[in-house]
Amino acid sequence: MTTQVETTVRSPEAYTLAHRAVDAMQAAAVWPTPLNFELWLHYLGDPDGTLGQEISRLLATGAPFTDSTAEMLAAEFLPRGRLSEEIRDAGAMLNRELAAVAGAIDKARESQANYGHTLADAVDRMASAGDADSLGDIVSSLADATRRIRRHTAALERRLESSNREVTRLRDHMEQVRRDAMTDALTNLANRKAFDEHLLRLCDEAESMGGSIGLAIIDIDHFKRFNDTWGHQTGDQVLRYVASVLGRVSRAPRIAARYGGEEFALIFPGETAGAIEAALNAIREEIASRALRRRSTNDDLGAVTISVGFGLRRPGETASQLLTRADEALYASKRSGRNKVTAAAQAVSDAA
Repeated sequence: MTTQVETTVRSPEAYTLAHRAVDAMQAAAVWPTPLNFELWLHYLGDPDGTLGQEISRLLATGAPFTDSTAEMLAAEFLPRGRLSEEIRDAGAMLNRELAAVAGAIDKARESQANYGHTLADAVDRMASAGDADSLGDIVSSLADATRRIRRHTAALERRLESSNREVTRLRDHMEQVRRDAMTDALTNLANRKAFDEHLLRLCDEAESMGGSIGLAIIDIDHFKRFNDTWGHQTGDQVLRYVASVLGRVSRAPRIAARYGGEEFALIFPGETAGAIEAALNAIREEIASRALRRRSTNDDLGAVTISVGFGLRRPGETASQLLTRADEALYASKRSGRNKVTAAAQAVSDAA
């Protein structure tokens, strides 16, 4: 949770906020599931936050708030708490491994010190030894001490090997957690959080080092009609279909993401406006070329079309400004009949 919401739910205002959340869910015809309740606490407790703004936007569209919508929002906006929990668990395991290694090293250090004392004592005893029996005793004690130090050294090596394997496993696990936290659960594309981070980083790099950044916003035309006519499982099927096409054309360095709801985004680092427009029209044509069928009944769903707006980053332009221009170009595509690609510069001239 955000600091603001965390503070609220641990104060006398918590019960008021909880009642407001339940009432607001009922008013919006949203089931009070645990996940929805958590989302609504954020929505009402921090309405100006990114999650609050996204829920406001989704409610304004009039589309039903489904379980898949809730899961999408949670994957995009609530991974930090789960990620922190995973990090804490991994940190505790790592601390245990480090403590075990430290203990093994202390024992090895103690063994080395004892072995050193044994050698020094043997030197003194050999200097004063007067017969073969005395020398034999000294040699026997040295052999025993050598065997002990070998055992301790072997134990330390095994402990270090085991810890190395465990640390490698933890590292791989945390890398998977990081990928999951940045992936949309429904489409397997990058989620909104990952998209925001990529776009901000690439725009900063372009500002400092030069180079072009293209951004496209893609919206499925009449998506609400699919949901209303065929149900939300079919709507999810449509989302996955569009995402599969975007995924095929978004090989690195391109980045495809689910931007929110039925909207997607594509980032094009280092490409010209002409190349971007050609790629987007190829995507649009491929998506529209296939007539989908409902999996459960084999009913013909018809063709899916998309509207697209894109723009190239201008010098000095922030990620937010580029996003706004691409979004305006998207709505220009919708106003002019849908199923088309509009460049941001063209959208500006049309509006003028």
